[in-house]
Formats: sequence, C-alpha cells, structure tokens
Amino acid sequence: MPSGKFISIVAPTFNEADNVREFYERVVKAMAGCADYTYELIFIDNASSDKTVEILRELAARDRNVKVIVNARNFGHIRSPYYGILQGKGDAVVCLATDLQDPPELIPEFLKRWEEGYKTVLAVKKKCEETILFSLLRRFYYYWLARLSDVTLVQNATGFGLYDQSVVAIFREMGHAYPYFRGQLSEIGHTVATIPFDKPNRKRGITSNNFYTLFDLAMLGMTSHTKVPLRLATMTGFMLGIFSLLVAVGYLVYKLIYWDQFSVGIAPLVIGLFFFSSVQLVFLGLVGEYIGAIHAQVMKRPLVVEKERINF
Repeated sequence: MPSGKFISIVAPTFNEADNVREFYERVVKAMAGCADYTYELIFIDNASSDKTVEILRELAARDRNVKVIVNARNFGHIRSPYYGILQGKGDAVVCLATDLQDPPELIPEFLKRWEEGYKTVLAVKKKCEETILFSLLRRFYYYWLARLSDVTLVQNATGFGLYDQSVVAIFREMGHAYPYFRGQLSEIGHTVATIPFDKPNRKRGITSNNFYTLFDLAMLGMTSHTKVPLRLATMTGFMLGIFSLLVAVGYLVYKLIYWDQFSVGIAPLVIGLFFFSSVQLVFLGLVGEYIGAIHAQVMKRPLVVEKERINF
C-alpha cells in the first residue's frame, strides 16, 4: 500500500445548504478507510445565495483539511468546477458534486484503480433515476457525439472521478477559458479506467441545471470536438441548390409542354421560401455556436474571480 500520498478532493457548491453537511461527513468517513493517504477537501462555492458559505465556514473552522474558495459571482457550472480542479495540489485530484448524486463512497475505489497505474478514473452512470424521455435524449446525444467526434469520448461520464496530478498539469497548460472537460480528457489520450455506478435522484434542494445549461453543455461538446455540422451545412446547401435547380427546370419544361393546362400557383413558392429559410437559420445558428466558442477562448477571461479563500 502507498504511504504518504496526498489527495485533493474538489467539491463545487451552489445553494447546497441542505446537503453540504452530509456530504462532508460521508467524505470524512470514506477517507477514514484510506489511512495511508492524507487529503484536503476543497469546496469551491459559486456565490451561493443560501447558507452554504456559512456552513462551509463552520466546517473549515473545526477541520483544517477543509478549504473553501468563494467566487465573486456565479461563474457557471462549467468554469467553477474546472477552476477548482486546477487548484488541487495533491498527487491526485478527485472531483465530485455536493448534491449527493456522486457517492463519496466510491473514492476508495478510485484510489485503488489509480494505484494500479491509471492516470484517469471515471465513474460511469450505469443507471440513472430520471424520466424516460430525458434518458433517451441524453443517450441519443452522447451516441451521436461519440460517432461524430474527432476523439473517443467516454459515454455516461459526468466528470465525477480521479485525475492524476500529471493530467491536471496538462489542463493548466491548455489554458481553456470555457472547457468541455470530458473532451479534454479524451484529447490527452491516457487510458481511462471506468467504474459503473447507479446515480440516485437528488433528495434535497433544487438542481441548478435547466434546459439552457444542458443545451449549453451539449453545444460546447459538439463545437469542441467535431467539424461535422459545418461540413454538413456545406453539403446540405450544395444538395439543396441542385435539387432547387432540378425542380425549377422540371417546372419550366412541364409548363412549356402544358402551357394552357398547368398552373404553377404561388403555393410551391411559399413552401420553398419557408423551407430554405428554416435551413439557413439552423445552419447560421450552428456557425454562430462555433464562432461563440472561438470568442470565449480568445477573450482570455479568467475562469473565475475569487472573493475569499479559507484555510489555504
């Protein structure tokens, strides 16, 4: 067994006053079974509006292993957790959510696989307590993203896992301002160990995820790791152009042959106008997503701005 290895456990929080105490107790219990390791528990709070920060102060006051970063404002569900991972100085960094949907009891299993030589260990959802429709949409998206992506992505992984400090060092070098974390792991290329688990429903509190945040993550994954939508836009435009030309020639020939009997009418013109306008808007939106991703990167804004640090 290892001796004297230091582990950083990073836990993003946002309005988790109902869960953070139980989360802390479960992490402490899990690490109590890993006596050969020392650890730090880094909470990074995304400007919670409830009593989360107050509770974190109490935990930090009685446990020196607890460290707290309080953001100046809410920097979103992508930037804040990623920044927290970059602050981990341990030999390995574990990241998990504080909503108790990522079981802290898996940490010893992460450490075991890490000691076997894996630089990255990810928890993969085997079963998730969610609606059938949402589950089907999620599976559909990740299936096609994996098929279209330039790299091999680990499906059903949320970022809950362990990352060797050498992997975290590469993240720091990448310097992404708005990263798609799962894609970055695949870009690095290390073999990933996976641990299946059943993800429970949130029992207390309200999730900060909504349609917009999930759509934002979906678009980020697509624009970060595949050019297929852009190529599809080009090919679709080319094929629709040919199709329109053929239809126009067909109408012209038919009209010339049956000049008195055939009346074209305005319906085909209106339908075609709306159809092609819709196609243009869809692909303009896709191009806009790619431009937005470039814009976020070149602006070089900080991942987060800290308001306060405790116990560092």
